Amino acid sequence: MKPLVLKDAQPLYVQLKDHILERIRSQEWAPGSRVLSENEIVEQFSVSRMTANRALRELTHEGFLARVPGVGTFVKEPPQRASLLEIRNIADEIHARGHVHTSRVESKAMVVAPPGIAEEFEVKAGTNLYHITLVHAENSVPVQLEDRFVNPLAAPHFMTQDFTKITPTAYLVAHVPVDELEHTVEAILPAPDDQVLLDISAHEPCLTLHRRSWSQERVVTVVRFTYPASRHALYSRYRPASGN
Repeated sequence: MKPLVLKDAQPLYVQLKDHILERIRSQEWAPGSRVLSENEIVEQFSVSRMTANRALRELTHEGFLARVPGVGTFVKEPPQRASLLEIRNIADEIHARGHVHTSRVESKAMVVAPPGIAEEFEVKAGTNLYHITLVHAENSVPVQLEDRFVNPLAAPHFMTQDFTKITPTAYLVAHVPVDELEHTVEAILPAPDDQVLLDISAHEPCLTLHRRSWSQERVVTVVRFTYPASRHALYSRYRPASGN
């Protein structure tokens, strides 16, 4: 085991954090593996319990560790990523990682479009739209809340699908060709209902991806995906036309 080399210029808890991070980044402690307990840190590095507690507490707050009361402290899985520039099926992304995707339908109905949604669909207020809310989970952990409106004229059989077996994204991509996409990303704190559905605290930061898609110059769907930031990340990669 690599010893902790003390440096007078740094507080002891910072040195301890750096030591633990080095072992995580070198894969000596892989995601999911148990790290030293407070007692083990105190004994092996001859530091106070307060120093050990602060180092573990801050690494947990920063997203590197997960502490399970009565069980131990573990290296946290890095947040998974979803592409911004493509229409990606979350079930495919989860299966590609060798994990299990499940979904739970929270609501599913024909609704009268609220004024703001009607404007996004470029239709008159009072137009009927399909509306569905689902929670997607990876290995039983909620990672995405999907709140979607769909134009019945574009996908008339949408509501007859079993969305525990096929995702709305997969169904729409297979049945309605996409001509144009619009994406907007925001950082938010979750609404009370979202906290319950995603099983997160009121202080858990979230990312929301707002997507609108067109087919044959008609808006097909408007959807808001909400991701707990500690469990998921959004990314994009593209080649600029200028080559810069």
